[in-house]
Amino acid sequence: MNIRIGNGYDIHQLAAGRRLILGGIDIPHEKGLLGHSDADALTHAIMDALLGALSLGDIGLYFPPSDPQWAGADSQLLLAQVYQLVTERGWAISNIDSVVIAERPKLKPHIQAMRDRLATTLQIEPTQIGIKATTHEKLGPLGREEGIAAYTVALLHKHE
Repeated sequence: MNIRIGNGYDIHQLAAGRRLILGGIDIPHEKGLLGHSDADALTHAIMDALLGALSLGDIGLYFPPSDPQWAGADSQLLLAQVYQLVTERGWAISNIDSVVIAERPKLKPHIQAMRDRLATTLQIEPTQIGIKATTHEKLGPLGREEGIAAYTVALLHKHE
């Protein structure tokens, strides 16, 4: 088989006193995502999609929240380590497609910066990364602005 597909999902609670980081970009907002690392839900979903495509487990296996070395970690550095696992096995990224669910802040002005930052970390072109933002239409915890979630699909191909 020369192609593999993986999906990833992550959700983090919004909390005062935290920075809001998505796709490696610091986004101005009165709340940020709560988590052991920088809580970048988009990057975490991408990491899980890449790992899942190759049956390598999930990010908790590699970066457990119980390990103090990952406290406050920059998720872009973690993503680079996951990408290394992918390339060491002879695989390359065909494309990544993600959806971020957040009532606020509006993410559209930040999407290109997120794509550029993720592409740099993954050593691919920004055109290989799709990011869409949507709301939860005021429904449930995401709609009440209690958190932000991200879904990702990643397609890998065997590197020639």
